[in-house]
Amino acid sequence: MTSFAFPPARFQSFEEEADPSQVAPRLDALRQAMQAAGVDAFLIPRADAHRGESVPPGEARLAYVTGFTGSAGLAVVGRDKAGLFVDSRYTLQAPAQTDTRLVTVHEAVGISPDITLYVPKGGTLAYDPWLHTPGEVRDIAEKLKGHARLVPHANLVDAIWTDRPGAPISPIEFLGHNRAGRNAADKLADLRAVLAAEPADALVLTLPESICWLFNMRGRDVPNTPFVLGFAIVPREGPAKLYLDPAKITMALREALTGLAEVESSADFAPALDRLGRAGKAVLIDPQSAPAAVAETLRGAGASLVEKRDPVLGPKARKNAAELAGMREAHLLDGIALARFLCWFDAEAPKGELTEIGIVTALEAFRREEESCIDASFDTISGAGPNGAIVHYRVTNKTDRRLNPGELMLLDSGAQYLSGTTDITRTMATGPATPEQRDRYTRVLKGMIAISMARFPLGTTGAQIDALARQFLWQVGVTYNHGTGHGVGAFLGVHEGPVGIAPRYTIPFEPGNVVSNEPGYYKAGEYGIRIENLIAVKAAEGKPGYLDFETLTLAPIDTRLIEKSLMTRAETDWLNAYHARVWNEIGPRVEGAVKAWLRQATAAL
Repeated sequence: MTSFAFPPARFQSFEEEADPSQVAPRLDALRQAMQAAGVDAFLIPRADAHRGESVPPGEARLAYVTGFTGSAGLAVVGRDKAGLFVDSRYTLQAPAQTDTRLVTVHEAVGISPDITLYVPKGGTLAYDPWLHTPGEVRDIAEKLKGHARLVPHANLVDAIWTDRPGAPISPIEFLGHNRAGRNAADKLADLRAVLAAEPADALVLTLPESICWLFNMRGRDVPNTPFVLGFAIVPREGPAKLYLDPAKITMALREALTGLAEVESSADFAPALDRLGRAGKAVLIDPQSAPAAVAETLRGAGASLVEKRDPVLGPKARKNAAELAGMREAHLLDGIALARFLCWFDAEAPKGELTEIGIVTALEAFRREEESCIDASFDTISGAGPNGAIVHYRVTNKTDRRLNPGELMLLDSGAQYLSGTTDITRTMATGPATPEQRDRYTRVLKGMIAISMARFPLGTTGAQIDALARQFLWQVGVTYNHGTGHGVGAFLGVHEGPVGIAPRYTIPFEPGNVVSNEPGYYKAGEYGIRIENLIAVKAAEGKPGYLDFETLTLAPIDTRLIEKSLMTRAETDWLNAYHARVWNEIGPRVEGAVKAWLRQATAAL
């Protein structure tokens, strides 16, 4: 198939994206638009129509109005007051980025009843149905019940955003069989079998990761993730349809999709939904990810809806042999870059001249020595000393902090290689650690090892094994307020469903799943600790009906912070075997000072 070269990788930006001084004039403009539209309040979610963790600049409506740039949140702008709802990750970031004189920040998971504070009794709250799922709309309507009406409306933020960036136009690449492992025709055949079993006449796909995986294509429409943004309709019989920005539709693209899908303009998507409805078709949609506008258009035109989880999510999460081989290659390449970086870091940190930004740019430079590294998989979390306690800290020119010798350094980073996606966290010593720091570090490590060594029966979920990582912290009355692990895509999103390790993950593990394993501990204002490897689920050798994990990440874990008296023999053996593997796989690929450093860093305890 035809393929297109990706543009050069981008360095992470450290510009302060939020400008609280712009909140007031933008709220004023939005309220004027609300008044002209005859509505009392307007909802502004972080999400776009594709529900991505990253959104193109022109879809960042929440950041445009409130200044808040986090990956999850919701604002309600009323006639005379506004509220911003964020989860516990952003309770520090949100007040710092918005104008708190005009916007009240609430910590909330999901839709909070407090939205009624911003809508008058008997008033109307308007929302853009392309930016909310049917489930979200039902939840909001329930919170407003007896208080106000919820009404769909054209997006009022777009109406006032006069310099709104245009839709992203980036090249599209098609993966060869050596990288995808399965051709798109076979994937489509499997999907049509699912439709026949439901039964459903057609499937509507709105998640870019599902569409990209299904058609073995990748793009650069959003930062950090090789997505092509668009929509797809897959009928039980006949050709699939892809709906993309017209600027992306080329003869080469049509040729690459010959026999798989017809390509049409994204403007034709809504009319196609209407035609399905008028034909009385049964259409499968995922109510947790499809825009409410999709459901409303189909239902309003006469379609019957089959509301089920996106049927691509499961097969996509079960990496095949080629995808797993690519992930292993990506982690080998990443391990080489990390060995070089960590050697450099150990030499430079004691000098007291490193900054958080300097650390990020150095790591990116080492990764970019490998030409197949096309981007970071997310903005690196580079937390020196007390900033390490901010779980989703993003360093900017304004917040950049010097790393003082003796402080802990938390570095959570990842890369997108053409072969796969990586995500790793290491906490590094820069001098003597306190007894408390050594205790907490060791308990975090013990939790990470417990997950790594786990064996469990088929049918086990991440919700069930999450406690294995927390147990050692619980013993001393502490914990961490984030999940232990998330799913990871194969040269796709660094965060993907439907499996992970946290109480919310109730889908059983299957061979081929790749998840992160990242327990932590955070002492506000002082330090943070997190240790993360990626692990793949596999059938347990010689134990039918059981699963265990293969560790993918290949980088030393700082043993200088370990309190050896807390480690069991089995834990020490696991760590020694892991370090021996890192040495055997990375050692032959580095030279000189890096090789000498790696030999010492992987020495047995």
